[in-house]
Amino acid sequence: MYSRGKCIATAYFVMYFIKGRPGKVRLGITAGKKIGSAVKRNRAKRVLTAAFDNCMPDIKSGFDFCLVARGKILSSNSNDITLLLSEKLSENGLINI
Repeated sequence: MYSRGKCIATAYFVMYFIKGRPGKVRLGITAGKKIGSAVKRNRAKRVLTAAFDNCMPDIKSGFDFCLVARGKILSSNSNDITLLLSEKLSENGLINI
């Protein structure tokens, strides 16, 4: 996915996506050790999961996503990330209108 998919970078996360199985949306979330301890990495993953779950009803099916957390995500909440994620998804035509 990293080499064949499309990449969208923000200050809080990097989103990779690629065409996947029809009718399904799959998600993978990673947070590297640069973010901090296991507690901080798990918080970053929880924030990204909550943001993606909030956007999920509007996302077009048939895509696989990978969200990579960045260090700045620790200073934000899932509502801010939801707005940013939905903005990036709509810019790339991944949201049903």
